Amino acid sequence: MTADSELPQVGSRVDLQYETIPALLRAVAQQRYAAEIVVDHSCEPVMRMTYAELLARVNQLAAALISEGIQPGDRVAIWAPNCWEWIVALLGLQSAGAVLVPLNTRYKGLEAADILRRSHARLLFTVEGFLGNEYVSMLSDHQKDLPDLQRIVLLRDAGLLAEQACTLDEFVTEHAGTADQGAVTARVAELSGQDLSDLLFTSGTTGQPKGVMLTHSQTLRAFGDWAHIVGLQDTDRYLVINPFFHAFGYKAGIIASLIAGSTLVPVAVFDLDAVLDLIEQERISVLPGPPTIYQGLLNHPGFDPQRTTSLRLAVTGAAVVPVELVEAMRNILGFGTVVTAYGMTEASGIATTCRRGDPAELIATTSGRAYPGVEVRVVDDSGAELPTFEPGEVMVRGYNVMSGYFEDSEKTAESIDSDGWFRTGDVGVMDASGYLRITDRIKDMFIVGGFNAYPAEIERLLLLHPDVAQVAVIGVPDERLGEVGYAFVVATSGTTPDPAQIISWSRENMANFKAPKYVECVDELPLNASGKVLKFELRDSAQATLQA
Repeated sequence: MTADSELPQVGSRVDLQYETIPALLRAVAQQRYAAEIVVDHSCEPVMRMTYAELLARVNQLAAALISEGIQPGDRVAIWAPNCWEWIVALLGLQSAGAVLVPLNTRYKGLEAADILRRSHARLLFTVEGFLGNEYVSMLSDHQKDLPDLQRIVLLRDAGLLAEQACTLDEFVTEHAGTADQGAVTARVAELSGQDLSDLLFTSGTTGQPKGVMLTHSQTLRAFGDWAHIVGLQDTDRYLVINPFFHAFGYKAGIIASLIAGSTLVPVAVFDLDAVLDLIEQERISVLPGPPTIYQGLLNHPGFDPQRTTSLRLAVTGAAVVPVELVEAMRNILGFGTVVTAYGMTEASGIATTCRRGDPAELIATTSGRAYPGVEVRVVDDSGAELPTFEPGEVMVRGYNVMSGYFEDSEKTAESIDSDGWFRTGDVGVMDASGYLRITDRIKDMFIVGGFNAYPAEIERLLLLHPDVAQVAVIGVPDERLGEVGYAFVVATSGTTPDPAQIISWSRENMANFKAPKYVECVDELPLNASGKVLKFELRDSAQATLQA
């Protein structure tokens, strides 16, 4: 880590040094102007951008957005894969005082339009053709439902007609005559640490994604501490596999790298061959991700320990991590530091983490202990704190907890009690040293290849199918993805649903990780006396079917 006193010092309340993300960018760019901030291999030629070049592009875009009429607090969405343009769009919109609304690249038009409508997004940055998805075209059927959306800007040119969208360069050029850099400076100066930095939509168990409101100061403090705890350095070259639309990819990736002065190497599509090549070519030192990434590297036929000698820091979680894998990551992949962590969007993406130097067994069996300024406890049904090693619901309180769900005071009140404790819905146990182990989920959420899938949301979407009258979704084990969806469907009167057709329909109308892998048609769903679906019976039934 550089000793320059004018650079942000990780672990020393970055939120007090630099109130906002745009202020942080300007300070770091001034000190590290010639250093690389982004290396993007998804374009030809490879984009190698310095801090000075990044700031220049960000200022250009921010000036154009202000000229366009974007006001402080307006929501601006990004629907695109990891790329250098995503970073410019993020920092540009925030420098104009706008609030980020990221969209999952696996969303279909219906899902994206719902979030754009409820966030009142005024402008959308997107791409065309990523993994065969025509995002602008997918939105075309929903334009009437998006009265607030005024412009669509393509981060990369895909040859769309001008009336559908303009390119990033065209948007900046369009405003060249009226863009005012002084207005950008003034807008950044007006921003406060208490202003919203982002509105990340998370589904929870309500069946409809909810917008989590978080501020600049929360983000800076949380990921200043994160960077300090994991040991991120200004010499690090950071391969960002986690998607930028997710709290981790955006905040532990982009924001933490700005704080520490690291170089970002974004990955748009995970491919083991490409990842190995990038580790070797770019001398990657930081590689966070779910356990399957490291296991995949170890099992890859082209793996050679000499290709990964630059690796030194891994941060993992989202699934069980075997002790043997932690040891292999250290001894074979060469990671000097391996830590596991636990967090949720509503708590700025952080709650607990292991520390550097923790033994392999502790890293594998726990999610670490609380961050500074964050409280974590395990409670019973009445809210009373439980003794160590007794399972109960995990609760989180601190500066990192959201101010609430956007335009949803009812759900906010259900999630955060009068003392400021956020109910995670997860079951865990705490040891005598404050290390937390997640043992179960009160909520029905299951994890598909590292992505959270929420049955209530999937059920809501499946009920749009004309042949589906009732539906219940559970997660079942899957060798490749960890878990996948299994839907039990009751037919609409007079129809005979085709499970294969419902699966196909699901893949067309929802993100692929949400689409159930299995659909079973049943005459009725098992209910208790109060009419609640008995999902434990469905799990038993699905297990018997899959084992038959």
